[in-house]
Amino acid sequence: MKTSNFKIPKIILAVLTILFMGGICASAQTNNIKNDSFWNTQNGDPIYSQGGGIFQFPHPETGEIKYFWYGVHYKEAELYREDYSTTQPRNSFEGVTCYSSTDLVNWKAEGHVLKKEEVFDGSQRSWGWLGRMGVAYVKETNQYVLIIQYNSSVLFAVADSPLGPFKKQHRKDMTSWIGTPNTGDQTVFTDTDTEKSYLVYSYGKGRNKIYISEIGIKNDSITLLDYKQVFKGAGREGNCMFKYKGKYYIAASQLYGWDGSLAYYLVSDDIMGPYLPTNDMQVIPGVEDDYAHISQTGFFVTVRGSKEETVVFCGDRWADFAGNGLGYNQWCPLSFNGDVPYFNSLNSWNLDAETGEWEVADDNNWVNNASFEADRKEMPSSKKPVQTRLRGWETTIIQGTEVSLEPNSPKLNHANTEEERKVVIGERSLNMSDQVDFTRQVHQVISSSPHVEFPNATYTLTAKIKNSGNFNKLEMYAKSGKKHFKITVKEENDNWATITLEGIKVKDNEVEIGFLADGKARAFCLVDDVTLLKAN
Repeated sequence: MKTSNFKIPKIILAVLTILFMGGICASAQTNNIKNDSFWNTQNGDPIYSQGGGIFQFPHPETGEIKYFWYGVHYKEAELYREDYSTTQPRNSFEGVTCYSSTDLVNWKAEGHVLKKEEVFDGSQRSWGWLGRMGVAYVKETNQYVLIIQYNSSVLFAVADSPLGPFKKQHRKDMTSWIGTPNTGDQTVFTDTDTEKSYLVYSYGKGRNKIYISEIGIKNDSITLLDYKQVFKGAGREGNCMFKYKGKYYIAASQLYGWDGSLAYYLVSDDIMGPYLPTNDMQVIPGVEDDYAHISQTGFFVTVRGSKEETVVFCGDRWADFAGNGLGYNQWCPLSFNGDVPYFNSLNSWNLDAETGEWEVADDNNWVNNASFEADRKEMPSSKKPVQTRLRGWETTIIQGTEVSLEPNSPKLNHANTEEERKVVIGERSLNMSDQVDFTRQVHQVISSSPHVEFPNATYTLTAKIKNSGNFNKLEMYAKSGKKHFKITVKEENDNWATITLEGIKVKDNEVEIGFLADGKARAFCLVDDVTLLKAN
């Protein structure tokens, strides 16, 4: 067994944040998308972009068609990046950022295209909610419009260039249309086949209705032309849409506040509907084990390559700017079974924007809910979401108190302290403990999905642990084929230590990984940041 006290120096943290785009690691893939990390531009500058969208426009300087990624820069995103041990109490608008790219991987910073000073003029205090925005080109005026939530209204700002600067044009009160002055959540969608753009949004209270409005000219102003209700049912947020193989999809998340959640969809042959199943959004298969890679629906990008058409799910990690895993943006590719999308929850994957092809990267971490942050509440939870298990993991009580919603149930996760979060990631870790003598197994089975093969290869399993004494047996293990690999933890670890299990040979494209704890009453073992990586 390899164990070590684990404390990441700040200089190493700075290096790790460069690994996504324009990285300096010799093993980094040039077209690699690496989730669970902070992202940088090709020059190594931080990317701050949340609640936005990606659109294709001609670059005003070269005329080359590029991807333009717009999103909101919040002050707390900077603080989170500097110190992810503290959850921030608010969100302070700094501006709308723009980044340009030809491959969706290497991004160039184009600056703030809507500045804080433009929104908050001298008559207003510099506060309030701004978020969930997008940009559309309006052919009739040869202008670009940025549409963003602004407190209890929708703000429209226009510019002559996709690089801005965008200037306030007007604010729209939505009450006469939908009954609330604000939208619940919103995004901009452009149908590249028709060159028409739309705002997709929900009812402002309860968010139990979804609407679509075309963007255009009315009374010499760029605004919304109409509105069509396309869904009424359970409350949804993170409303966004994409087009694939001629069909239109609306997607949304659950009302879990800042937390990640299940993602849902409806599908239609026409952008204005009807969307099916009628008023019954379906869970996107593949999101269940880790709440869509611990994110909310943000927006989608459809890559029409020379060989394949690929839809990228671009999820937002909000979480009060810390608490549910590193990074603000989690991008995962979709696959399809007929009209049904499938979410491929990947930590690291490669995209070729020219051909539209993608593949799992060699350094992908195959563990679902690896840092136990999908469940940011104490589990079991009698409050939304009501759960008696950790996402992606199964708990087997061999001896001890059964897991239930009763007060005497064992707690499945642990609330990491601020000091602990300087060593491990996020607000939660796995907790194996009981008030009586217990034997408990926590595990997950990793295998091929309908669309991604889990390769037969040799793997290394690691985890960070913190444990008391009084264990008869405490081990991390892996099982594949008829072979059982394990490491026994024999000593007490007052501080977080890293344990490593090497040489795991996977056969038949399947492995079970887990932890077995046989302890006396009130003994405990905490586990966090589990990785299963191909051996070099």
